[in-house]
Amino acid sequence: MDRSFSPKSQSAHMERQLAHLKILSRLLGHEQHAQQGPKITLSREEFSEIQTSIDLFIEEFLRNRGPAGSLTDVDVRPAPARVN
Repeated sequence: MDRSFSPKSQSAHMERQLAHLKILSRLLGHEQHAQQGPKITLSREEFSEIQTSIDLFIEEFLRNRGPAGSLTDVDVRPAPARVN
């Protein structure tokens, strides 16, 4: 399957992919301004939305990257979270 795009459609496609990160950035910026203390607390729902946005971006990136040079063979191991 040929995945060649015109420069105009490539630009539009990239903008759609970056939309997930823009949403994530706005959510984090909103929380930063809403909570003025030294620490920021997120609800489970907000945390889930952030995780979903990142997952959607990664899936879209990998889907459009195609089989050549695919990152799907990378072994991703979760890192232990630091608890204070």
